[in-house]
Amino acid sequence: MTKKDRLIYLPLGGAGEIGMNCYVFGYGPEGAERLIVVDLGVTFPNMDETPGVDLIMPDIAWLAENASRVEAIFITHAHEDHVGALGHLWPRIKAPVYARPFTAAIATLKMEEQGQPLDVIRVVKPRPEVVQAGPFRVQFVPVSHSIPESASLIIDTPAGRIVHSADFKLDGTPVVGEPFDPEEWHRIAKEGKGVKVLTCDSTNVFSPHPGRSEASLAKPLSELIAAQRGMVVATTFASNVARLKTLAEAGRDAGRSICLLGRAMKRMITAAVETGVLTDFPAIIQPEEAVDVTRQNLMLIVTGSQGERRAASAQLARGKYLGLEMKEGDTFLFSSKTIPGNERDVIRVMNAYSEMGVDVIDDRGGLYHVSGHANRPDLEAVHELLRPKILLPMHGEHRHLREHCQIGLAKGIAAELAVNGTMVDLTGAEPEVVEYVEAGRTYLDGSVLMGAMDGVVRDRIRMALNGHVLVTVILDEDDQPLGEAWVETMGLVERTRSGTPLAEAVERELNEFLDSAGDRVLKDDDKVEEAIRKIVRQVTVEEIGKKPEVTVVTSRLVAE
Repeated sequence: MTKKDRLIYLPLGGAGEIGMNCYVFGYGPEGAERLIVVDLGVTFPNMDETPGVDLIMPDIAWLAENASRVEAIFITHAHEDHVGALGHLWPRIKAPVYARPFTAAIATLKMEEQGQPLDVIRVVKPRPEVVQAGPFRVQFVPVSHSIPESASLIIDTPAGRIVHSADFKLDGTPVVGEPFDPEEWHRIAKEGKGVKVLTCDSTNVFSPHPGRSEASLAKPLSELIAAQRGMVVATTFASNVARLKTLAEAGRDAGRSICLLGRAMKRMITAAVETGVLTDFPAIIQPEEAVDVTRQNLMLIVTGSQGERRAASAQLARGKYLGLEMKEGDTFLFSSKTIPGNERDVIRVMNAYSEMGVDVIDDRGGLYHVSGHANRPDLEAVHELLRPKILLPMHGEHRHLREHCQIGLAKGIAAELAVNGTMVDLTGAEPEVVEYVEAGRTYLDGSVLMGAMDGVVRDRIRMALNGHVLVTVILDEDDQPLGEAWVETMGLVERTRSGTPLAEAVERELNEFLDSAGDRVLKDDDKVEEAIRKIVRQVTVEEIGKKPEVTVVTSRLVAE
């Protein structure tokens, strides 16, 4: 029996979380659909849950298994949570990559860093240009966001039109990049049979007021910077080219020389200039020149708005950085929003500046930062504009997706809460969940990719919480102890409550065991190691209240 064609949607990242975006669309016979991938992004680790991990990416095992069915990869914009995993994960898919010029420039850097071929990246013009990818006809539609050349996607299929919003806001004056064009979106909504499916950004669904324009920041930022008497340092997201321009212009207008600090920021500005997105950025000076400028005539724009330890803002908070340092009477401005989970790192930097006598200004009042995402009234306006038959909220935590679904349902739009790994059949009038796919996480650990369930991070956390004990035991050819057990501890206090060295207390108990153990135990390495682990944990719990991870090394001498 021939299987009917169907239209499917499968998020592998970004649905049930903010970050690590990866969405799959498919059309064709069940189980043999031709596929396209939208975005391959990352999210960032923290020391509590993922110590030592460098980056977190979606688990694309399902995609890799079906790589022969993937027609193309489309990157909507150049934020790390949409393009950051491209260089790492592309070898498992090996499909052509389509993006607009600025995004393509950043994607090229990602591929180049990982030694991947660059000729697979195809630069695309915005609508009406069409990319044919198997049964899909895809157009890039310019939208405003907090990075240049962001795009929503129109995905036309034999089963109807999908609009994938990606990240967007309704901004008619975005400073850098294209404005949101409601007339164009009216045309998109009226073409053909209209919009069947809207997969939509849900980040700011709980923000009750209409979003503000990027242009609204120019006046308050100029007034703030002009009023300062010491050196001014400002930080924002490195990718927010419009904000960087607004800050630099405010500094220039206040008679200050502008210096950029941070590799990511310089890379974004360079890419924006080379692709023609940015044409009139104020002149900048190099750090070695900045050290000779009087403080009241200098403004630094630096990376590290999220308190990242290696970024320029944290480096300055610890002392001198590239010959520059903060002093009492200087001002540090956070022209950014703190991403949930980064609060402690940001506050640590703020307190370090406060101890120096630096005035720290954040954006609690909304005066010096605007979001790059549509707020609730803006989302409702887009629903009205496009009038989709089906709404699939994405780019949000579970609570965001649930709230967004309720907004759609209240307006009579069929909606489905589809978190990562949920395959939805969109062929009919109502979305139908048809399958669940494993959608975990992949960690970049140093230079190696590993699965989240591999146990490496779990062991790190256990060692961090409980410490580690290494026990070395040597047995002779007759399976008898040769000398005494040797114990090394790491991450544990050196002395017990009674003042005895912990290692000596453990060694004493282990030697008593080795002296009394019978041949049947000593002949079996597994039994020896099991007994040693048990003794070590018993002693450490009794003496210091900890149950450490234990590694046992048993060496046996072999008679010649």
